[in-house]
Amino acid sequence: MTVEPAPRPDVDPELRPLLDLLPAVPLTAATLPAVRAAAATPPEALAALLAGRGVERRDVVATSPHGDPVPLTVLSPARRDPSVPAPVVYWMHGGGMVLGDRFSQIDVPLDWLDRFGAVVVTVEYRLAPEHGGTVPVEDCYRGLVWVAEHAAELGVDPELLVVAGTSAGGGLAAGVTLLARDRGAPAVAAQVLVCPMLDHRGGTGSGRQFAEGPATWTGAQNAFGWSAVLGEHPAGVSPYISPALAADLSGLPPTYVDLGSAEVFRDEDVAYAARIWAAGGEAELHVWAGGFHGFDSLVPDARVSRTARATRTAWLGRRLTDPASGA
Repeated sequence: MTVEPAPRPDVDPELRPLLDLLPAVPLTAATLPAVRAAAATPPEALAALLAGRGVERRDVVATSPHGDPVPLTVLSPARRDPSVPAPVVYWMHGGGMVLGDRFSQIDVPLDWLDRFGAVVVTVEYRLAPEHGGTVPVEDCYRGLVWVAEHAAELGVDPELLVVAGTSAGGGLAAGVTLLARDRGAPAVAAQVLVCPMLDHRGGTGSGRQFAEGPATWTGAQNAFGWSAVLGEHPAGVSPYISPALAADLSGLPPTYVDLGSAEVFRDEDVAYAARIWAAGGEAELHVWAGGFHGFDSLVPDARVSRTARATRTAWLGRRLTDPASGA
């Protein structure tokens, strides 16, 4: 019996041409090396992003509890008053926890460097399947601890420490924020979760709608990413790597969640924001009509992308201007 595909929300007309250009390459253990190579940030692309911004770059290495290196890059505005501590954005990249690098989607936090004079620190967490379980989120947590411990050296305000990420990085940002809450440090002023990867269980309505392509991230690709992190038969999954499992979402910092209506993570992301509200927390949720996964990074000049990024930046600006007032 033929199973009809689930009907989908329409994709914004300005975004649709990108879907038509996507190569039909499945994400498997066999194709992963080539996909990783294609997804790596070319040095010239990074140079172009930094050119004209007046950015100072510094590469450092934090250390995991087991002595493993956790590379970080610090991007600071070159022209700022050193007597005024800057806000700091700690960034985690996307890529399904199996690909990407610390400069992937770096244009997003660079907007905040431009707008607020924020120092951006981005982390090179280890990828699955070579490093599974909680290794990626623990790498990210160690980087966050390094930032907090070196706040004075970096010239940043430890009370304006923002955790942010997109896709897999958004899920890791949520996990890092849970770890910081449960371990009592560092203090996180806000978390920004952009189309986050939050729930290894799948099974949502949006997961069924986008089980296959055309899509920038499908349910099949998502299943591969999770199996790479957790193995084929996961048991005892940590809520720090799959944050939707967290039993308690109270005590979290103000949270911003945004995503598209036409993407696989839609329903799990909406549910996460709703659970923060149910726990008495503060969350702002935006589901952008017609947006596919990662639309605002992949097609940044589309009207819906510009609106999404401006709205996100405005929320963060309110948090940084008066953290006690609410967004």
